[in-house]
Amino acid sequence: MQQLDFAIIDAHIHQWDPYNTPHAAALAVKLLGKHPYWLDKFVRLVKSDDLIETVGLTNHITAPYLPENYMQDIGHYQVEQVVHVEASWHKNKGKGVIGETKFIESLPFNLGTVKLGGIVATADPRDSNFKKILQLHQKASPRFKGIRKMAAVHEDTDIHAWADEPHLYLNKKFLKGFEALAKNKLTFDAWVYSTQLSDVIALAKQFPETSIVLDHFGTPAGLFGQVGTLTGMTKIARENILIRWQDDIAELALCPNVYTKMSGLLMPVLGHQFHKQDRLASKQEIYDLAMPLISHVLNCFGTYRVMFASNFPMDRVSSSLVNIIDAFSDAVVAYDPNALQQVFHHNAKQFYQL
Repeated sequence: MQQLDFAIIDAHIHQWDPYNTPHAAALAVKLLGKHPYWLDKFVRLVKSDDLIETVGLTNHITAPYLPENYMQDIGHYQVEQVVHVEASWHKNKGKGVIGETKFIESLPFNLGTVKLGGIVATADPRDSNFKKILQLHQKASPRFKGIRKMAAVHEDTDIHAWADEPHLYLNKKFLKGFEALAKNKLTFDAWVYSTQLSDVIALAKQFPETSIVLDHFGTPAGLFGQVGTLTGMTKIARENILIRWQDDIAELALCPNVYTKMSGLLMPVLGHQFHKQDRLASKQEIYDLAMPLISHVLNCFGTYRVMFASNFPMDRVSSSLVNIIDAFSDAVVAYDPNALQQVFHHNAKQFYQL
């Protein structure tokens, strides 16, 4: 375990409050929030099986996650600042997404909790009002840095789709709208499954002056176990997922405007079973699983285009944040003893201009 003698920047957290904001589980938590067992049963009844499989459990989704909750998770580690990344705000049509930016600005990020360094909001470049929506985000917060528009759709239809079409980043309407993001020199968080990495490569090449960051190393679904119906079923299948991911990551890294986030590696959609075993992954288990991915990404992207991000509370279902930081920092030092501060602080600060 590394003794980090500096305060880190967490480049990817989510904040929400189902009790007081538009949220997919708002009605359920107001009716059953005091009865966790029945709340879990209700959410599983009304939500699709593929979504439940992706998130693993429901209690970390239906509970509020606010600055004080994050401070409990971070343990003994010091955090200089965090970046909030959009979290499926329920009023997601048109200008409704501005509500999330206003909500995040209203939260008690301060000396008693943690500093808010940036907000990555959401907006759909296909929207005819996209340019106006960007302006409204900027008006709502001086910390607005850019947007994320999730495009994760897997070939296995029983793995949850986070977009309404399989190749969103290739859509002509999307690309036309994206020009407004590029002109305003805003950042773009791309999230896809590893089977779609070629779409991110095409986007990065079309907009070489735009700073793009690939969330969660491109989420190789099924890499550690079966998900969906046909993904990651056998050892050979998992090896093929890894090989394809390695090749596509290497090609994406050739685009100098693309960074990536060392995050999301404990999401159940990768095939983890820790939540089903009713336990949290140990630091050593995380290291053993993540080290081959981290070393490959660092080898391809170098130590100046990879940034640590927790993805909390989404990865909370599989392990603690302290275990994840312990394991990830060990993995970075094993690759390059001098890269720790770059990956856990400097790169996020540079990318988001914090």
